[in-house]
Amino acid sequence: MQLRFKFKKRLLTRMFLTSLSIIALVGFGLAWLVNILHAQDNYNEETAQLIAEIPKVAAELREHDLLPASSDDWLEENNTPESYTIASCDADYRQIWTSSQAVDKGLFDTCERFNDIRHDSPPYYLNLADDKGYFIYLLSLEMSGSQYNLLVMKDAQKLEQELDKFSRRTYFRLAMVLALALVLLVSAGYWGMRPLTRMRNELESVSSGKTKALSQDYPIELEGVTQALNQLLSQSSAQQQRYQNAMNDLAHSLKTRLAAVHAITDDASLDKQGASERIMEQVSQMDLLVKYQLKRAMLGRKGLKHEQTLVAPLVNQLSQMLFKVYRDKQVQFIAYIPQEHVFPGDKGDLMELCGNLMENAFKLCISQVRVTARYSDAGEFELIVEDDGPGVEESLRQRIIERGVRADTQKAGQGIGLAVCNEIVISYNGNLSIETSELEGAKFRITIPI
Repeated sequence: MQLRFKFKKRLLTRMFLTSLSIIALVGFGLAWLVNILHAQDNYNEETAQLIAEIPKVAAELREHDLLPASSDDWLEENNTPESYTIASCDADYRQIWTSSQAVDKGLFDTCERFNDIRHDSPPYYLNLADDKGYFIYLLSLEMSGSQYNLLVMKDAQKLEQELDKFSRRTYFRLAMVLALALVLLVSAGYWGMRPLTRMRNELESVSSGKTKALSQDYPIELEGVTQALNQLLSQSSAQQQRYQNAMNDLAHSLKTRLAAVHAITDDASLDKQGASERIMEQVSQMDLLVKYQLKRAMLGRKGLKHEQTLVAPLVNQLSQMLFKVYRDKQVQFIAYIPQEHVFPGDKGDLMELCGNLMENAFKLCISQVRVTARYSDAGEFELIVEDDGPGVEESLRQRIIERGVRADTQKAGQGIGLAVCNEIVISYNGNLSIETSELEGAKFRITIPI
């Protein structure tokens, strides 16, 4: 139980860690992408604002005679007094002009430094000559036929603080999402594992003998597993039942042989050699019975249908044994069995059929037992065992072929013999019926298709 719990715990742990790792990887990747997009968006907004303020930038150019006089009216209408940290570059990014603020800060190599990073994705960040960090905004302008690349520099400290604040908010939200994902994963894990926990409990019930199979209302993903387990349990139960039945049948069959051995040892008419031969004959039959029952337990009835067995010799052998067991009754035994007639099946099966029916007949008869074997017009093998005993009441004829049910409770027995006969007959697709004999006792009729 503890081992199974550890396995379940490890399985859940692996599932949680794997799922959280995937969520964390995707989440941090998205957060990183969001931060980059936010920085780029911020750069684009600032660039757009600078473009909108180009007249102010142009005013600085005009002060240094970099714009023609024809632009004076336009500048007068749009200019406001504000200074920018600007460097003007030609098409090859050589610095050709530096604004007053940039001059004050000693930023005379901005264009050359920017040329090294201009192929990167914005925003552009540089540490310039004054050992401060700047975000660089690129404005490409064409004025009076000349191409200008204006680099507007803004102190990165304030922007970095804003970006750090946005990044912290992003990762905080990500942490909240991960915490919620953990709660949902734990809930989903235990909810998803509930059918497996239920399956474990049902298997424990099967193991303890409280139930025989798993229930059927499992999720569709587990239907194949539960069906396979139920099939395995059914096969195991059938195998166990076969072993139990085989052992019961073996004990029942050996009982008659042991009684015959006991009768032989008590028979004063037999000399030592004759008694030994008869005992060895019974021991040989016991050995055959043991092998037969073990084979039946392993293969079931379907594995025992490939032979044909002469009926007369076996019936004669069994009658000689039963004469010894029931010698005090002086039974008159008659067999109507042609020598060439064969039973369409295993010798062990025929021995079980004849042995059980003939023993019952010898035990319950008054003085007569009759056995008949023949082929019917319908193409069936027919075996009939009759006696002149009390017979079987009609209300009991169907019940006594069940295991453990006996018609005569006054004599010792387990109620196994007729059940064994019925199982054998059914395995051959035959029929066992109980009728009233012309001898006024019981008549057991077995019909088996050839």
